This record gives sequence, C-alpha cells and structure tokens, in this order.
Amino acid sequence: MDLEYSSFISKIFQSKIVFLLIGFVLTSLLVSEFAFADVFIPTQEYLGYFDYQGVYTVGGNVKNQNDYAVIPTITVSVVDGENTFTKTISHVPIPPKTDIPFKIKIPEIQGENPVLLEAKLNFMKTQKDPISIQVLYDNTLIKHDDGHVTGRIKNIGNQTVFNPKILAIVHGHEKVLDIVNNIEYIEKIEPNQILNFSMYPDPSITDKVFFYSCFAPLDTTVVPVIAKKNGGDFDFRYDSGAWYSAAKFNEEGTVLTMRGYNSYPLETYANFEFPQISGKEKFTVTLNDKPVKFIQSVDEAGFWHVAFNVDPISQGILKITGFEKGLPPETSKIPKWIKTNANWWSTDQISDSEFLEGIDFLFKKGIIAVTPRELINESNWKIPSWIKTTSGWWSEDKISDDDFLKIVENLVKRKIIVI
Repeated sequence: MDLEYSSFISKIFQSKIVFLLIGFVLTSLLVSEFAFADVFIPTQEYLGYFDYQGVYTVGGNVKNQNDYAVIPTITVSVVDGENTFTKTISHVPIPPKTDIPFKIKIPEIQGENPVLLEAKLNFMKTQKDPISIQVLYDNTLIKHDDGHVTGRIKNIGNQTVFNPKILAIVHGHEKVLDIVNNIEYIEKIEPNQILNFSMYPDPSITDKVFFYSCFAPLDTTVVPVIAKKNGGDFDFRYDSGAWYSAAKFNEEGTVLTMRGYNSYPLETYANFEFPQISGKEKFTVTLNDKPVKFIQSVDEAGFWHVAFNVDPISQGILKITGFEKGLPPETSKIPKWIKTNANWWSTDQISDSEFLEGIDFLFKKGIIAVTPRELINESNWKIPSWIKTTSGWWSEDKISDDDFLKIVENLVKRKIIVI
C-alpha cells in the first residue's frame, strides 16, 4: 500500500460518516449463498436475538434484484426446546433493484437457546416505483457515541409523501445486530422539503454498534391484523413505531388485548383503525391495567381510530375495551378497508402497490384461490386502465363483490399479478 493511498484511507476513517462508507464497502463484498435468487434474504443479514426487554426478535433484509416490484411473504420459524414457533408476514412492496429490511417479534419464545431456522420466502409481482425520499449522505448523517444515528431526508419528487418511514440495518464489527426505523412520527414531507430523523438501536447492543447500512425509505406502514371475535374474523389495522402481537378478544367479544413493545428510549405513537359494529362504540384503553390517554375519532370511510402516545422503553398488555358484541354489519367477505382502498386507487389517492396489498390480503385469507404458477420475468407491465375504472365502480356498489373477485382472478390468470 503506497503512502498516498494510506493517507487517503486514514482520512476516511477520521470522517464523521466512516460508518456509512464502511457499510457500503462491506455490503458490496458480502455474497449470500442464495445470491442466484432474484428475491432473497442474505444469510449474513438475517438474525435472531433477545431484545432489551427479553422478547425474541427476528430481523432480516429482503433484496429484490428484479426489474419489477414485488410483495414478499416471509415465513420465519424458531425452534424453542420441543416447540417450533412460526410467524408469517406480508412485507411492504419492494421497488425494483431495492432492499427493504423487516423485523418480527415472537414473545412466545421463552427458552435460553432458541434456534432460528432458514426463512422461507415467496413473492407476488406488483407495481411500485421507488419512493421519492432520499437520505442525505453528508456530514449531517452521524453515528453518535451512544450508538444512535441522526440524519436528514429530502423529498426529491413532485408529490407529497405521507407517513414516511426510514429503515436501516445496524452492524457490529462482525455481524448484523438489529433492524431499526426512525423514531419520530412524520406526518408528511412536501416536495423539496428536508426533515430530520433519528434512529436508536435496541438498548442491549448500543455499545456494539459499528455502522448503519441499507437506509430504506418507505411509505407503507399500516399492519393488517385478524383476531377471532364471536365466531368470526375481525379485521383491523394499526400504524405505530411500537410493535403489537397476539391480538385476541374475550369470550364476549367486547375487549381486545395485545402485547405491546417499544424498545426505544424515546416516545413514539400508535394509531389503531377498527370497523364500526353499531357506530356507538365508546372505547377505553389501558396498558398493564393502567389508563392510557387516547383520542377516539372516526374517518371519512367510517372507521374508528384510537390513537395514543407510547412511552419510551415500555412493554405490557394493551387492552382496548368498548367493542360491541358481534361482528361489523358488513356481510361482504371482502374487508371494508379493501373497498375503501379501491375507491382511493380509482381516484389516484394511493399508489398501485398500496391497492395491490389489499389484493394480496385476499389471497392470504383464502377469499381468492388461484392455482399457483411460475413467475414470468416481465419488466414492462402495467395494470390496464379498465381495472382502475371497474374498481371505482365496485367501491360505489355499481358492481357486486363477486364481480370484483372475478376481475381480480382475471388479473392473476393474465399474469398481471403472479403468485
């Protein structure tokens, strides 16, 4: 190594953004044993660990090397003594040639030496353009002594982006340590606007953090949940900087409980969306049986919203009381929020990929069943305009649910959606 090159390397290591430069180099050098796949999780970016609060956590990074976007379905299994726990999630849409990390909490695991098995990965072809948010890789992107990182994002597009999040992978000196996201709630970012963000690793690994990589902006943060209620399925969604799992109702169907976790040392938020049953529901919220201050409201689509702040480094049993007995009067087997999405999509209020997430949900619930087929590598495909028009008709009840489902089946048979 000559002196000039040695001096150059020395200057790099003295820079505030050394962790980023090293991250780019190491990430480009690492080669997965599954590198032949078009959509895969690199083995060196797949991990399981107990977080600060003792909850077993699985994280990984999904790479999409195709020329088209995909919605991956990730199945994670962990052997815990004589038991095997399996969790399946539908990941957010991943644009072409893009990486987006994921994270799953599995509180059921109690053993000291759980074994994380290789993840299973399937995906559905979709349409998703890269998010118009750019992380600014300049001297404002800094890893601090306590392991957290601060930086800035800019909207480089010409459209407002609502509820954006930034994900990243946290690396130690020898392995991946955590998957993190920005801790602040960002309502929106206007074109050319620059906003600050911060990320905190799990408190159990703050002194081991070396660098961050794979900063991934995304605009899809709502998590769909199904809980059994009075002999049927009760579908709801939430958006939060915290994690919620194990949703269930009491026998009467009036109280919903979940496990909640916020491992970060800062306050975050939670916003739950529920379908109305009688329209007269009056909720109360507790965490570990202590009252939580919240706001109850109803949106234009008729969904209840229950929103509240989540304390730093907190966990416990979240209990929402006040549901009416029975299920929502909606008799359709298609959840109302999918119909709402169809209306928004038909009027260009949401993207194609957000609409297709609802379609993916129909497959997962078995509402639509089409024989699986091989994925055909087509990079220049579009959803025909007549489908958007028809979706608008369906949202206005001008065509039946069955007619709409036939249209979706047609999408699959024509290989516009491939499962």
